[in-house]
This record gives sequence, structure tokens and C-alpha cells, in this order.
Amino acid sequence: MRDPSAGVGLAAAVGTVLLVCCAAAQQNSPADRIKVIPNETARRVDISIDGKPFTSKDVKFTFDMVREAPEAQAKLRINPRKDWFANVEAIEAPDPHTVVFRLKRPQPSLLLMFASGYSPVYAAHVPPASYRTGCIGTGPFKVKEWRKGEFVDYVKNTDYFVKGRPYLDTLRYVVIENRGTRVSALQAGKLDVSFPGEMTKTSAEQVKKAVPQMVVTPVGQTVSDNIIMNVKKPPFDNVKVRLAVSRAIDRRGLIQAVHQGGAVPGAALPPKPWGIWGIAEQGLAGLPGYGKAADEKARAKKAMAELGYTDAKPLKVEIVTRNIAVYVDMASFVINELKQVGIEANLKQIETAQWHAMATRGDFQIGANLTGLGPDDPDANFYENYGCGSPRNYSGYCNEQVQKMIDAQSQELDPKKRLALIAQIQRKLEEDAGRPVLGWRLDFFTVWPHVKNMVPHNSIFNFGRFQEVWRDG
Repeated sequence: MRDPSAGVGLAAAVGTVLLVCCAAAQQNSPADRIKVIPNETARRVDISIDGKPFTSKDVKFTFDMVREAPEAQAKLRINPRKDWFANVEAIEAPDPHTVVFRLKRPQPSLLLMFASGYSPVYAAHVPPASYRTGCIGTGPFKVKEWRKGEFVDYVKNTDYFVKGRPYLDTLRYVVIENRGTRVSALQAGKLDVSFPGEMTKTSAEQVKKAVPQMVVTPVGQTVSDNIIMNVKKPPFDNVKVRLAVSRAIDRRGLIQAVHQGGAVPGAALPPKPWGIWGIAEQGLAGLPGYGKAADEKARAKKAMAELGYTDAKPLKVEIVTRNIAVYVDMASFVINELKQVGIEANLKQIETAQWHAMATRGDFQIGANLTGLGPDDPDANFYENYGCGSPRNYSGYCNEQVQKMIDAQSQELDPKKRLALIAQIQRKLEEDAGRPVLGWRLDFFTVWPHVKNMVPHNSIFNFGRFQEVWRDG
């Protein structure tokens, strides 16, 4: 969920954004290579929460840092978005209201990635590390108080650039660790809104039955259940073992048992209507793990037997997952599925604070993982989660052919051709079992009827500004 104290993004920070592409394309006229995105309403001094003006200098500072340019004035400790902006050759800030991005090649996804909740603009005058304990932004709210493990209180930003907004005077995020206690608090009226991504189909039905006036909206999360396997270490450096794992897991069974129907099958991108680019269920037929469950298990068991593993002599592995209920539920199902094909997996739960660092280092054999996409976008997903060398490519999967296909779709300007390329990539990723996707989670976003204009999106990471939300009574 996006921080309501964060700024509104690049286009609101400056008056004009110029995308200049491409230095090598001299055969094209300047009109073919330059895209001007004016924003006349942004030609004013935007004041951040600490009273400093927000200008194109902050934009250049941020994206130079994220793309790790030689001239960057700061560095991030872990930088999973670097590959998003690898196509940016240079950034210029000729005046406080203009920023110029010079691109190496066309990239239709770039503007959407700029708009993502994963692309906040950092203040140039503040060390990035300071954001761990404080917030600076130009959003509709600012932090009043934070008590670790208890709550975060926000108050209206009276200097917010949109006149008359936000409507609300305060916001409070309450920290409740236990899932059942969270649902009970919502049902009892102690909370007004469910947290994005937290309401299962069963929980929403329970609350709706108890409180019929509750408003429940099914939306996509852009969060997938997937299996990460360390391809750099035995036994998962063997594609036959990885494919056996993929075939062993009954996707539809998982959706019913773990999500009670609150998820959908899909490959590397969410399918319609929850996304734009994903492959529909009928198009998944023939891919590993998407056939009839009994047939897929039989093929997996046969493959493991050919490698010398049986029920009596199973392959013993340690499977890691994050110590959060939504991870553990899925991991427990996967362990039972693997046991049926000659793979004995012992579960190890990892503290949340250690999870991402552990996965980035590759200190695991196999993991039950959830991956959230900022925007529903091929570039944002492919470069970050499947690109060779990306820190978020936890499996270490690298296929040069796939990398070239990813680059090709990234610069394809014809939507139909691009969609076809993206489908090819998704099929190849499943055939390689680089990071088998088990399904895409749905959220059953639940609010009390007195909360007005709280509109959820098909991504838990790209809404939650509360700029237009009000309370009736």
C-alpha cells in the first residue's frame, strides 16, 4: 500500500517531462525522438513536509541514484529497481520545473514505472538512510507519531498542493499481528478499512455475513504464489528436478485449499480481468504443472525415479518461507505435494527482517515465495524477477535467449506484437521452471459503508493515498 505521506510522483514534481530517444537513432527526425509531457498545473513551488521546495533536482537525484549512474550523489544499500531504469542514458534538470530523460532506445513501459508506487521521489537534501526512521514527501498526509508494533498516525498536510484535499483530518494504521484478530477488529468496527491484501475470500464472507452492510470489492493483488529454486546449487541446478517440482504442485488444488477459491491460475503476469498481459487459463494448457493434477504428478514422480529418488529414498531438501501466515499456508500445501513425488521437504521459517537479504544472497535451496508487482507491467516484472543478475531474481535463473526476448518486447511499439512476445516469454519461463508460478492472489477488500470513495485497484501497492476519501458520519 502506498505511503500517504509520499509525493504524487514525477509528473507532479515538475512542470514538464521530456523523454528523448534515442541517441543512436539519427535516421529519425527530432519529432520522432522527443516526447514532451507538459503539466502546467505543476508550475508552482511544491512544498515538502519539511518545508523545502520539491523540484526537478530531486527527480534527477532520485533516478540517478536508482539507476546507479556514475554521477549519482547517493547509493541504496539494496537496489531492486536498478534494472527498471537501465535504459535511461542521462538525466538533466535544466530548470526547477523541467526534467529531461535521455533514453538508449524506445521503452513504452517507462511512464507507467515512473507512476508506480515503487518509484517515490527522494529529497535531494536528505540522506536516503534517514527514511528508515522518518518520512519526507509532498503527499496529502504527514506522519504525526509512530509507535513501533502499535500504530502510525498521520495528519492532514495543510500545504498539500491540491486545494481542498485531503478531506480527512487524520489517519491511523493499527498494527495487529494476528490475522484472526485483525478480521475481528474490522467486524467489530474498531477498524474502518481492511488492509490491502489481507482479506481472504473466506474472511470477507464471514464479515459480510455478520455485518451485511459491509462493502466487499474483489480485486487483483498483483501478488503471485511462486517457487524459488536456487539454480546455482544442486539439486536445483538440474532442470529435471525443477520441472518435477513444478509438475508436482496442483495449482487448482492450492487455489481451493489455501485460498478457498480466492486466486486464479496464471503464469508470470496476472491474467484478465485482474491484469492486462497474462495468459488466460485455457492458454496455459501443455505447460508444466497446468495439466490434470494426477497426470502431472505421475510425470513428476517418474522423473524423480529416473534420477534415483523414490518414496522409500526421497530427495531431502530444506524449504524456506517467510514467517507470515500467508506464506506458511502456501508452504505447507507445497510440502505435502512434493512428498507425493519423492521429495521430502523440511520447512524453515525466516524472520521477515531477514527474508529479503537471505533470498538476495541465495542462502537457500528452495523457497515458497510471494512476489508482488508494483505495476502490472512486463518490464517491471521481467527485468526485476527474471533478469540475469537482478537482486530480486532470487532463483539466480539466467537464460540469454529469454533476456533478448525481454529486451525485444520492452522496445516493441506495436501493442499486438508486444503482447505476443510477452506470451512467448511467459511460456518459456514456465518451461524452464526458473520460478514456477502457482497462482495469482485476489483481495476481497472490505470497508464499512461510512467510508466513501475508497476505490481499490488491481494492485495492493498503487493505491492508498486517501486524497479523495471521506467519512460519512
